[in-house]
Amino acid sequence: MKDFFKYTLATICGFVILAIIAGIMFMISLAGMVASGSAPAKAEKNSVFVLNLNGYVSERAEEDNPFSELLGQADMSVMGLDELMKAIKTAKENSNIEGIYIEGGAASFDSPATAQQVRDALKDFKNSGKWIIAYADQYLQGSYYVASVADSIFINQTGMIDFKGLGGKGYYLTGLYEKIGFKYQATRVGKYKSAVESVTRKDMSENDREQREAYLQGIWKHWLADMAESRKVTVEQLNQVADDSIMVFASVDDYKVSKLIDGVIYPDEIKKVIKGKLGIADDKTINQLTLSEMLDLKTEEKKKGEEVAIYYAYGEIIDAPLSSFNTEHAIVGSTTVEDLNKLAADDDVKAVVLRVNSPGGSATASEQIWHALKQLKEKKPVVVSMGGYAASGGYMISAPANYIVAEPTTVTGSIGIFALIPNASELVTDKLGITWDGVSTNKYGDYETNLIFAKDNEAEIKYLQSYVDRGYDTFLSIVADGRGLTKEQVHEIAQGRVWIATDALPIKLVDQLGSLDDAVKKAAELASLEEYHTASYPAKTGWMDALLASAEKKKGSYLDEEMKEMLGDLYEPLMEVRKDRQRNRLQARLPFSLTVK
Repeated sequence: MKDFFKYTLATICGFVILAIIAGIMFMISLAGMVASGSAPAKAEKNSVFVLNLNGYVSERAEEDNPFSELLGQADMSVMGLDELMKAIKTAKENSNIEGIYIEGGAASFDSPATAQQVRDALKDFKNSGKWIIAYADQYLQGSYYVASVADSIFINQTGMIDFKGLGGKGYYLTGLYEKIGFKYQATRVGKYKSAVESVTRKDMSENDREQREAYLQGIWKHWLADMAESRKVTVEQLNQVADDSIMVFASVDDYKVSKLIDGVIYPDEIKKVIKGKLGIADDKTINQLTLSEMLDLKTEEKKKGEEVAIYYAYGEIIDAPLSSFNTEHAIVGSTTVEDLNKLAADDDVKAVVLRVNSPGGSATASEQIWHALKQLKEKKPVVVSMGGYAASGGYMISAPANYIVAEPTTVTGSIGIFALIPNASELVTDKLGITWDGVSTNKYGDYETNLIFAKDNEAEIKYLQSYVDRGYDTFLSIVADGRGLTKEQVHEIAQGRVWIATDALPIKLVDQLGSLDDAVKKAAELASLEEYHTASYPAKTGWMDALLASAEKKKGSYLDEEMKEMLGDLYEPLMEVRKDRQRNRLQARLPFSLTVK
């Protein structure tokens, strides 16, 4: 027995010592990673910025903790538009960087405007006198649009290009709900406010078809003009290629015949092309910098003059954070209001650019943000820079600005309100046999129960419609006040109608077509600033906070990906039903998303 305790104690001591040693080694490894990460990257002479055009491009990159790669939590598939723009600008201004090599073409973009902004930045780089070469095994349509700015485009011998135009089909769940005895009761204002139609109709309404055709044709026309200019072909030629794309590309060489590419080569041969551009021998090594290295590149830029704040508002507008299962970024009403109030009180901030990339959401949260922005505007100039979307609630929070700048392919407008209430009376009573009875002190004391479970709820729906009408009237007043129009003029262009920015300009929903940089310049002008620098808000989550929250987020992300894999095309409509349970009843939200691949 004595030997037993002796060996047991020795084993425990061994485990403790091993744990201590492992802990020390772990901390040394972490310290080494932090130390190595703190040294800034350096661009050698004759360097190339390698832009890996794969993954997903969203409005803004989230902060990674320095230990994420070691812990197996790094997600390099998501790129922030803000970081891409910064890296391309740095490459343009660094005399040691000769060109950009775009590698890969399987990127997806959160909106057509996001792809357009990346392309515009690359075009600005190219106009500075530097070169761009693109090569991929395959090009998705959005990636090809971006890569088409290159001096030369190459593809692998077995590669393919997705070039077919813009389009897609939406889902309609009414037939499914009819089978189970369930329905959605919709109250809305605006004949174009079609967000309710996916659960109240079995097909697309003519009004919705009209607006969707208008903005898709507008975006495609813009893209065709850009690509035709770069590829030195006509818009008509490219449109014909898109119409014939399924039949015309019998072999990879047909892409060259159609002038979509300049050559068909293997991966090892692209190195010779780049070395030729650099003017170096075949046996020399190409000096390359990745996106992360470009962002870490030491610059001589110093803060000059006064501060212009750029506040990023992107994602759906919500009253409170959604469940951890939802991993998308969102604009939380109360948090955003608090942030804007801080900017208003900060005397060091002389002007604010609100960067909006939102399809809208909660009408209540949108109105609260609008109110905070109106108060901010009383103290300093506010300019809105519209990204991929600034529609519905996203337009409401933009309306009070002194000036609105939109990207040419921004989707905006959608000035309207709706509410969706589920009704399960047929399912619960007719199919399941559950009946309802009770008492109340007043006529509508059981208002909520009647809405959801009663067959005869005409009075309740009428009341809800009046609530929506009041919300729409408030929306009209907000836009009229912000844009210097009458409510009648706003109503004429509202009705829930979605507009592309090029069409929104002449009807005074926006003031200028341009970039985030253009919005910053306008804000500085309104604040009478001769010298200025920018600062981004809100601050990205620090690595320690990210580390503490990563387990929950990782769990949500994992479950989310598993659901996507299992459900396929059914994932999106089912997730919308889940989100509807957590959303505010009154919604000012876009009826669709425009992710491009």
